[in-house]
Amino acid sequence: MTSTTPTNRALGRIRADVQSMHAYAVQDARGMLKLDAMENPHGLPPALQVALGQRLGALALNRYPGPRGADLQRALAEYAAMPEGFSLMLGNGSDELISLLAMACDLPGAAILAPVPGFVMYAMSAQLQGLRFVGVPLTADFELDERAMLEAIAREKPAIVYLAYPNNPTANLWDDTAIERIVQAQGEQGGLVVIDEAYQPFAGKSYIDRVTRHHHVLLMRTLSKFGLAGVRLGYLMGPTALVSEIDKVRPPYNISVLNCECALFALEHADVFAEQAADIRSQRARIFEGLARLPAVKSWASEANMILIRVPDAARTFEGMKAAGVLVKNVSKMHPLLANCLRLTVGTADENARMLAALESSL
Repeated sequence: MTSTTPTNRALGRIRADVQSMHAYAVQDARGMLKLDAMENPHGLPPALQVALGQRLGALALNRYPGPRGADLQRALAEYAAMPEGFSLMLGNGSDELISLLAMACDLPGAAILAPVPGFVMYAMSAQLQGLRFVGVPLTADFELDERAMLEAIAREKPAIVYLAYPNNPTANLWDDTAIERIVQAQGEQGGLVVIDEAYQPFAGKSYIDRVTRHHHVLLMRTLSKFGLAGVRLGYLMGPTALVSEIDKVRPPYNISVLNCECALFALEHADVFAEQAADIRSQRARIFEGLARLPAVKSWASEANMILIRVPDAARTFEGMKAAGVLVKNVSKMHPLLANCLRLTVGTADENARMLAALESSL
């Protein structure tokens, strides 16, 4: 007999597809060396901790966020060298921006398209908004399948095409010529392209030098990989006419005064974070040197603060590293192309040495 308790009756008001979904899982990292979420391993220097604490303590927490948001927009525009004629929109992390884009483009029959494997929030935001998500598999070496992408754009006519530059979890930058053909095809059929540059501080190049060639391309970045993952601050740049429309679905006061002031403070000390990014890039090279000494491990080139590897048995290796106190990300179940793959976050020199030792002993 079907239960008719108040709770079960209330559950009937929640969409069936939502009830069938899994919540975004965050691994319990207590007591572990946490190298699973592409976080910057470096904290603020002590002197800056004191200065930031004093600054945050003086904020009017009893008031709604005010004009400091506009100050942050200007500071980010200058930091990112935003082109003339573009506008900038703030989000509570890139996740909120992705959700707002889906909301703004929710026309009947609309679809969102992205290469897979890729960032899970592209598909999740589409599903939650009731849009179709079309995932186009990458090649076996995680490159863009240009022909398949072009065919999917012609067939599906998506409202949005996401291109991560570099991609998560594969960490690579795709071929620029292929990207340009995809961008052009999406523009010809009247859709938007969002270039997601979450890992830009660690990449050798940016799309911002090419973004003004097109009037349908938006550039999305975050301060999470800059070094402020706990602050939750993303930003979207693009032609003013487009950004102004998308900004209409943004909740009022979506960026707290604490988030805003932390971000402004960090940008005032951008040189400190640039040094941290340089260290992470240097450590990334050293990890590759260590991986080269492990013949059972295959790795792919990285332009991010993570490295994708394939091992003989991902589950066994993951559990072995976890038992050794090192937490990485087992992505082997995310997509068939990721069979037996783990994603390693680049940490400090000591952290990376521990990670490599745990990996070798767990193979």
